[in-house]
Amino acid sequence: MASSAVTPPRRPHRWRRVGRGALILPGLLWTLAFFVAPLALMVVYSFGQIDIITFKTTFGWTLENYRQLNNDIYIHTIIRSLEMSAGATIGCLLVGCPVAYTIARSRGRVQTLLLLGVMVPFWTSFVVRTYAWVNLLSNDGLVTRALHALRLESESAQIIYTPMAVTIGLIYTYLPLMILPLYVALERIDTQLVQAASDLGASRFGVFRRVVFPLSMPGVIVGCILVGVPATGEYVIPAILGGDKTLMYGNVVANQFLRVGDYPFGSALAVTLMSLVTVFLVATRSRLARMEEIT
Repeated sequence: MASSAVTPPRRPHRWRRVGRGALILPGLLWTLAFFVAPLALMVVYSFGQIDIITFKTTFGWTLENYRQLNNDIYIHTIIRSLEMSAGATIGCLLVGCPVAYTIARSRGRVQTLLLLGVMVPFWTSFVVRTYAWVNLLSNDGLVTRALHALRLESESAQIIYTPMAVTIGLIYTYLPLMILPLYVALERIDTQLVQAASDLGASRFGVFRRVVFPLSMPGVIVGCILVGVPATGEYVIPAILGGDKTLMYGNVVANQFLRVGDYPFGSALAVTLMSLVTVFLVATRSRLARMEEIT
Protein backbone atom coordinates (compact mmCIF):
# COMPACT_ATOMS: atom_id res chain seq x y z
CA MET A 1 0.00 0.00 0.00
CA ALA A 2 1.63 3.21 -1.19
CA SER A 3 1.78 6.08 1.24
CA SER A 4 2.04 9.60 0.02
CA ALA A 5 4.44 11.88 1.91
CA VAL A 6 3.29 15.33 2.66
CA THR A 7 5.90 17.82 1.41
CA PRO A 8 6.08 21.20 3.10
CA PRO A 9 5.33 24.15 0.88
CA ARG A 10 8.38 25.69 -0.71
CA ARG A 11 9.32 29.20 0.20
CA PRO A 12 9.01 31.62 -2.68
CA HIS A 13 12.21 32.39 -4.56
CA ARG A 14 11.88 36.07 -3.67
CA TRP A 15 11.92 35.38 0.08
CA ARG A 16 14.99 33.20 -0.38
CA ARG A 17 16.84 36.10 -1.95
CA VAL A 18 15.71 38.38 0.87
CA GLY A 19 17.08 35.90 3.41
CA ARG A 20 20.43 35.73 1.66
CA GLY A 21 20.60 39.50 1.49
CA ALA A 22 19.87 39.73 5.21
CA LEU A 23 22.80 37.41 5.93
CA ILE A 24 25.16 39.44 3.73
CA LEU A 25 24.04 42.84 5.01
CA PRO A 26 26.00 42.94 8.34
CA GLY A 27 29.29 42.04 6.67
CA LEU A 28 28.61 44.47 3.84
CA LEU A 29 27.88 47.34 6.23
CA TRP A 30 31.00 46.54 8.25
CA THR A 31 33.15 46.56 5.10
CA LEU A 32 31.66 49.84 3.88
CA ALA A 33 32.04 51.57 7.26
CA PHE A 34 35.53 50.42 8.21
CA PHE A 35 37.22 49.71 4.86
CA VAL A 36 35.65 51.47 1.89
CA ALA A 37 34.75 54.73 3.66
CA PRO A 38 38.24 55.31 5.17
CA LEU A 39 39.88 54.59 1.81
CA ALA A 40 37.51 56.98 0.04
CA LEU A 41 38.20 59.65 2.68
CA MET A 42 41.94 59.19 2.19
CA VAL A 43 41.59 59.59 -1.58
CA VAL A 44 39.59 62.80 -1.08
CA TYR A 45 42.22 64.17 1.33
CA SER A 46 45.00 63.41 -1.17
CA PHE A 47 43.61 66.10 -3.49
CA GLY A 48 43.46 68.73 -0.75
CA GLN A 49 45.94 71.32 0.52
CA ILE A 50 47.11 72.34 3.97
CA ASP A 51 47.81 75.84 5.20
CA ILE A 52 51.30 75.78 6.73
CA ILE A 53 50.32 78.56 9.17
CA THR A 54 46.93 77.42 10.44
CA PHE A 55 47.30 73.73 9.48
CA LYS A 56 43.75 73.78 8.10
CA THR A 57 42.96 71.57 5.13
CA THR A 58 41.19 72.99 2.10
CA PHE A 59 39.92 70.95 -0.81
CA GLY A 60 40.81 72.57 -4.11
CA TRP A 61 41.22 69.26 -5.96
CA THR A 62 44.85 69.91 -6.79
CA LEU A 63 47.49 67.42 -7.90
CA GLU A 64 50.28 69.23 -6.06
CA ASN A 65 50.60 66.47 -3.47
CA TYR A 66 51.24 63.90 -6.17
CA ARG A 67 53.75 66.19 -7.88
CA GLN A 68 55.79 66.29 -4.66
CA LEU A 69 56.29 62.54 -4.97
CA ASN A 70 58.81 63.26 -7.73
CA ASN A 71 61.28 64.22 -4.99
CA ASP A 72 64.33 61.96 -4.80
CA ILE A 73 63.74 61.35 -1.09
CA TYR A 74 60.39 59.66 -1.65
CA ILE A 75 61.52 57.84 -4.79
CA HIS A 76 64.49 56.35 -2.94
CA THR A 77 62.22 55.41 -0.04
CA ILE A 78 59.84 53.58 -2.38
CA ILE A 79 62.74 51.77 -4.05
CA ARG A 80 64.24 50.84 -0.66
CA SER A 81 60.88 49.51 0.56
CA LEU A 82 60.40 47.44 -2.59
CA GLU A 83 63.94 46.06 -2.37
CA MET A 84 63.60 45.11 1.29
CA SER A 85 60.15 43.64 0.70
CA ALA A 86 61.48 41.58 -2.22
CA GLY A 87 64.46 40.44 -0.13
CA ALA A 88 62.19 39.43 2.75
CA THR A 89 59.88 37.56 0.36
CA ILE A 90 62.77 35.67 -1.23
CA GLY A 91 64.21 34.91 2.21
CA CYS A 92 60.87 33.59 3.45
CA LEU A 93 60.58 31.45 0.31
CA LEU A 94 64.07 29.97 0.68
CA VAL A 95 63.55 29.19 4.36
CA GLY A 96 59.86 28.27 4.19
CA CYS A 97 59.98 25.90 1.22
CA PRO A 98 62.01 23.10 2.89
CA VAL A 99 60.10 23.59 6.14
CA ALA A 100 56.74 23.31 4.37
CA TYR A 101 57.96 20.27 2.39
CA THR A 102 59.05 18.55 5.61
CA ILE A 103 55.67 19.24 7.24
CA ALA A 104 53.77 18.03 4.17
CA ARG A 105 55.70 14.76 4.09
CA SER A 106 55.29 14.13 7.83
CA ARG A 107 52.32 12.23 9.19
CA GLY A 108 50.31 11.95 12.35
CA ARG A 109 51.47 13.55 15.56
CA VAL A 110 54.76 14.75 14.07
CA GLN A 111 52.95 16.81 11.46
CA THR A 112 50.64 18.29 14.11
CA LEU A 113 53.59 19.28 16.29
CA LEU A 114 55.40 20.88 13.35
CA LEU A 115 52.32 22.89 12.36
CA LEU A 116 51.89 23.94 15.97
CA GLY A 117 55.51 25.10 16.05
CA VAL A 118 54.86 27.31 13.03
CA MET A 119 51.72 28.86 14.51
CA VAL A 120 52.89 29.31 18.12
CA PRO A 121 54.71 32.64 17.42
CA PHE A 122 51.36 34.17 16.44
CA TRP A 123 50.22 33.65 20.02
CA THR A 124 52.81 36.16 21.25
CA SER A 125 52.50 39.90 20.78
CA PHE A 126 53.99 41.10 17.51
CA VAL A 127 55.62 44.12 19.19
CA VAL A 128 57.13 41.97 21.96
CA ARG A 129 58.65 39.58 19.42
CA THR A 130 60.11 42.49 17.47
CA TYR A 131 61.65 44.03 20.59
CA ALA A 132 63.18 40.64 21.40
CA TRP A 133 65.21 40.91 18.21
CA VAL A 134 66.71 44.17 19.49
CA ASN A 135 68.46 42.15 22.20
CA LEU A 136 69.44 39.38 19.79
CA LEU A 137 70.91 41.77 17.20
CA SER A 138 72.56 44.21 19.59
CA ASN A 139 76.36 44.44 19.71
CA ASP A 140 76.52 41.88 22.54
CA GLY A 141 73.50 39.89 21.41
CA LEU A 142 73.41 36.17 20.70
CA VAL A 143 73.08 36.50 16.90
CA THR A 144 75.85 39.10 16.64
CA ARG A 145 78.25 37.04 18.75
CA ALA A 146 77.48 33.93 16.69
CA LEU A 147 78.22 35.77 13.43
CA HIS A 148 81.45 37.11 14.88
CA ALA A 149 82.46 33.62 16.04
CA LEU A 150 81.81 32.22 12.56
CA ARG A 151 83.70 35.20 11.07
CA LEU A 152 80.71 36.13 8.95
CA GLU A 153 80.81 39.66 10.36
CA SER A 154 83.74 41.76 11.48
CA GLU A 155 84.09 42.68 15.13
CA SER A 156 83.36 46.34 14.42
CA ALA A 157 80.29 45.67 12.25
CA GLN A 158 76.91 46.58 13.71
CA ILE A 159 73.74 44.74 12.76
CA ILE A 160 71.09 46.52 14.81
CA TYR A 161 69.59 49.66 13.24
CA THR A 162 70.66 48.62 9.75
CA PRO A 163 68.74 47.38 6.68
CA MET A 164 69.97 43.86 7.50
CA ALA A 165 68.28 44.00 10.91
CA VAL A 166 65.01 45.14 9.33
CA THR A 167 65.19 42.37 6.73
CA ILE A 168 65.82 39.76 9.43
CA GLY A 169 62.82 41.05 11.36
CA LEU A 170 60.62 40.94 8.26
CA ILE A 171 61.65 37.36 7.45
CA TYR A 172 61.06 36.19 11.01
CA THR A 173 57.68 37.90 11.29
CA TYR A 174 56.18 36.87 7.95
CA LEU A 175 57.75 33.42 7.61
CA PRO A 176 54.62 31.55 8.82
CA LEU A 177 52.57 33.34 6.14
CA MET A 178 54.84 31.72 3.55
CA ILE A 179 55.01 28.28 5.16
CA LEU A 180 51.28 27.67 5.54
CA PRO A 181 50.24 28.27 1.87
CA LEU A 182 53.22 26.23 0.71
CA TYR A 183 52.24 23.41 3.05
CA VAL A 184 48.68 23.37 1.68
CA ALA A 185 49.94 23.26 -1.91
CA LEU A 186 52.53 20.55 -1.19
CA GLU A 187 50.01 18.48 0.75
CA ARG A 188 47.81 18.27 -2.35
CA ILE A 189 50.57 16.82 -4.57
CA ASP A 190 50.01 13.17 -5.39
CA THR A 191 52.90 11.14 -3.99
CA GLN A 192 52.64 8.75 -6.94
CA LEU A 193 53.91 11.54 -9.21
CA VAL A 194 57.02 11.90 -7.05
CA GLN A 195 57.55 8.14 -7.03
CA ALA A 196 57.10 7.95 -10.80
CA ALA A 197 59.72 10.66 -11.34
CA SER A 198 62.14 8.77 -9.09
CA ASP A 199 61.48 5.51 -10.93
CA LEU A 200 62.27 7.24 -14.22
CA GLY A 201 65.74 8.11 -12.97
CA ALA A 202 65.31 11.67 -11.69
CA SER A 203 67.47 12.72 -8.77
CA ARG A 204 65.99 14.22 -5.62
CA PHE A 205 66.80 17.72 -6.83
CA GLY A 206 65.40 16.86 -10.26
CA VAL A 207 62.16 15.61 -8.72
CA PHE A 208 61.86 18.81 -6.72
CA ARG A 209 62.69 21.05 -9.68
CA ARG A 210 60.53 19.33 -12.30
CA VAL A 211 57.61 17.95 -10.27
CA VAL A 212 57.28 19.32 -6.75
CA PHE A 213 58.08 22.99 -7.27
CA PRO A 214 55.96 23.51 -10.43
CA LEU A 215 52.95 21.87 -8.75
CA SER A 216 53.43 24.03 -5.66
CA MET A 217 53.46 27.31 -7.61
CA PRO A 218 49.92 28.32 -6.48
CA GLY A 219 51.15 28.15 -2.89
CA VAL A 220 54.30 30.08 -3.82
CA ILE A 221 52.27 32.87 -5.39
CA VAL A 222 49.86 33.10 -2.46
CA GLY A 223 52.76 33.10 -0.01
CA CYS A 224 54.54 35.86 -1.93
CA ILE A 225 51.38 37.94 -1.84
CA LEU A 226 50.85 37.40 1.89
CA VAL A 227 54.47 38.33 2.63
CA GLY A 228 55.29 40.95 0.00
CA VAL A 229 52.20 43.16 0.31
CA PRO A 230 52.29 43.86 4.08
CA ALA A 231 56.10 43.95 4.14
CA THR A 232 56.13 46.79 1.59
CA GLY A 233 54.16 49.09 3.88
CA GLU A 234 55.61 47.81 7.16
CA TYR A 235 55.92 50.41 9.92
CA VAL A 236 56.62 48.72 13.28
CA ILE A 237 59.65 46.60 12.32
CA PRO A 238 61.64 49.46 10.67
CA ALA A 239 60.76 51.77 13.56
CA ILE A 240 62.10 49.29 16.17
CA LEU A 241 64.94 47.49 14.37
CA GLY A 242 65.89 50.26 11.97
CA GLY A 243 65.65 53.23 14.31
CA ASP A 244 65.90 56.56 12.49
CA LYS A 245 68.57 55.22 10.12
CA THR A 246 66.50 52.79 8.03
CA LEU A 247 63.05 54.09 7.13
CA MET A 248 60.59 52.35 4.87
CA TYR A 249 57.63 53.81 3.04
CA GLY A 250 55.24 53.15 5.92
CA ASN A 251 57.40 55.22 8.26
CA VAL A 252 57.38 58.17 5.85
CA VAL A 253 53.58 58.01 5.59
CA ALA A 254 53.22 57.82 9.38
CA ASN A 255 55.54 60.81 9.86
CA GLN A 256 53.38 62.95 7.61
CA PHE A 257 50.31 62.13 9.68
CA LEU A 258 51.74 62.02 13.21
CA ARG A 259 54.68 64.45 13.20
CA VAL A 260 54.23 66.90 10.34
CA GLY A 261 50.42 66.93 10.38
CA ASP A 262 50.21 67.17 6.59
CA TYR A 263 47.21 64.92 6.04
CA PRO A 264 46.79 65.67 2.31
CA PHE A 265 50.38 64.78 1.44
CA GLY A 266 50.33 61.77 3.74
CA SER A 267 47.14 60.60 2.01
CA ALA A 268 48.80 61.03 -1.39
CA LEU A 269 51.71 58.88 -0.23
CA ALA A 270 49.33 56.21 1.06
CA VAL A 271 47.21 56.23 -2.10
CA THR A 272 50.33 55.84 -4.24
CA LEU A 273 51.46 52.83 -2.24
CA MET A 274 47.96 51.36 -2.33
CA SER A 275 47.88 51.77 -6.13
CA LEU A 276 51.21 49.97 -6.54
CA VAL A 277 50.06 47.14 -4.30
CA THR A 278 46.76 46.87 -6.19
CA VAL A 279 48.57 46.53 -9.53
CA PHE A 280 50.77 43.81 -8.02
CA LEU A 281 47.75 41.96 -6.63
CA VAL A 282 45.86 42.09 -9.93
CA ALA A 283 48.89 40.82 -11.86
CA THR A 284 49.58 37.95 -9.47
CA ARG A 285 45.90 37.05 -9.16
CA SER A 286 45.54 36.72 -12.94
CA ARG A 287 48.70 34.61 -13.02
CA LEU A 288 47.34 32.38 -10.25
CA ALA A 289 44.01 31.99 -12.05
CA ARG A 290 45.76 30.83 -15.24
CA MET A 291 47.84 28.32 -13.29
CA GLU A 292 44.74 26.92 -11.57
CA GLU A 293 43.07 26.46 -14.97
CA ILE A 294 46.10 24.53 -16.23
CA THR A 295 46.32 22.29 -13.18
